[in-house]
Amino acid sequence: MGSEPVTVERVVGHRVPMDEMESPLGPEARSGAAFMALSEVAWCYPVDEVEPADLPMIAAEALAAGLESPALCELAGLGRGDDVRDLRDLFEQALAETGIELPSSGPAWRYALRRLAARIIDGNVVLADVAWGGWSDLAVETEEEREFVSLLPECACCVEYTLGYDAERWASEVRAAAIVLNSSPGRVGPAR
Repeated sequence: MGSEPVTVERVVGHRVPMDEMESPLGPEARSGAAFMALSEVAWCYPVDEVEPADLPMIAAEALAAGLESPALCELAGLGRGDDVRDLRDLFEQALAETGIELPSSGPAWRYALRRLAARIIDGNVVLADVAWGGWSDLAVETEEEREFVSLLPECACCVEYTLGYDAERWASEVRAAAIVLNSSPGRVGPAR
């Protein structure tokens, strides 16, 4: 999908000192920056936007930001080259231990679609790079999602065929649909 790797530090934007974090055992922990950042990673994980090799570093960043869990500790001690199944199992166990629910594939893909729309609005994506046939298979639930997906070409080789020579008009329509999608009430993703 061409975006930068999802990490706890990238989502939080900075490291959170331990003394600024609430106890992960109390109810206020669910509002902490590290908890929210790991929740964001959890929503990116089912749609393969998180490389298994990055999971040990994500765990280490979560620990450094103040989250605690035996599985997070164990995962942080593993390396990029360790068995993918072990990395995935420990990550999913760490999510369960920290009280973060791993979303199912459908909602995670819908959230990925909304994140794509946000990146388009921010100008952080080349529109020709959004061509990917999987979007048309997405089980969209809102009219805004349907409209946005209908504008995305099936594959990179189909961009010119789909757009003809009016790429500027298409880019404008995609951006407009992204704005509508991003402002629609059908929110999906980590609780804020």
